[in-house]
Amino acid sequence: MAKRHWLVMFSFVLALGFGMVQAKTQTPQTKDQAPDITGEWTGVWSAYNPAQGGGSPKDLCKSLTAKVSSKEGVWDATFEGECGRPYKYTIKMEGRQVGKVVMFKGTVDLGKNDGGVFDWIGRANDKEFIGFFTSAFYTGTFNLSRTK
Repeated sequence: MAKRHWLVMFSFVLALGFGMVQAKTQTPQTKDQAPDITGEWTGVWSAYNPAQGGGSPKDLCKSLTAKVSSKEGVWDATFEGECGRPYKYTIKMEGRQVGKVVMFKGTVDLGKNDGGVFDWIGRANDKEFIGFFTSAFYTGTFNLSRTK
């Protein structure tokens, strides 16, 4: 009886050990691949002054282009267009992958003549780059898609 008990315990320990070794040698599930968001984008942006009350945002200076590049996990976006005068801003974007999208956030000072400090958040995948921005005077959105 003691030999049989010992044999059952030995088999259990052996099976447990084999299971642990097998679990360590199996490859983990493949992680979602980060979308490639570098390249050319085009779209629109809109802004409004929340202090002026209700109503939906009005499209202002609809034309917007962006070129996104990446180096060592940091993205740079150069936004360009015309809104009464030409503008061009290069902004560093802090991002992290969440599933099949990259989530961005940032703060940028565009200077006194262009609205001052803006905070913004955004989300990009292979086909769409959308975001929300706010400052002391403005709130708005932008919506970009890949150029053809």
